[in-house]
Amino acid sequence: MFGTVVVGVGIAGLARIRDLMNPMPSSPSEHLKLLGFVSRRSFGNINEAKQISLEDALRSKEIHAAFISTENRSHEETIRMFLEAGKHVLVEYPMALSAKAAHELWEVAEQKGKVLHVEHIELLTEEYKQLKKEVAGKDLVKGTLHFTGHVLDENKTGFPAFSGIARLTWLIDLFGDLTVTSATRVKQKDKNYSRMTVHFQTANK
Repeated sequence: MFGTVVVGVGIAGLARIRDLMNPMPSSPSEHLKLLGFVSRRSFGNINEAKQISLEDALRSKEIHAAFISTENRSHEETIRMFLEAGKHVLVEYPMALSAKAAHELWEVAEQKGKVLHVEHIELLTEEYKQLKKEVAGKDLVKGTLHFTGHVLDENKTGFPAFSGIARLTWLIDLFGDLTVTSATRVKQKDKNYSRMTVHFQTANK
């Protein structure tokens, strides 16, 4: 069995705990054993999974891999700590707030002989697979991707482009590399409202 720990117990972290404790029959998850979870908040236990300290998770010889499900801004530091401790790492998208940091982390993983995997779960959903089938072989003339959500704490999630970056990878996966041609942002603090509008161009313009 491969010992694991979940770091962060927001929506994604709780889903990780649930799935690790109830793996699908005959799936690779059956070889993973959840040994605990790490959180800044005090929970005790969640569905029989016990809370452990970050220090214990890093030191444990029984923990081989960490599933990182914290806010975007803390990904880089947390990944680095677990790689340095000799653990494999799976992290929710995005891995870091800059390409430079991401490349540095991959270099650390390579030096340590560990797997650093970034998971973008939305690209595995049936809805997305269907969308990909629909655009296959077609030329993009013009299109719009519009999505909404609650206003996020930029100190934790990073600049708004990072709050929405998971959706932007849809476009790159569907249509190839994109170039930003313009970007604007509107903020209305009194209404707790923020909107970012970005225009992209494909390689063939």
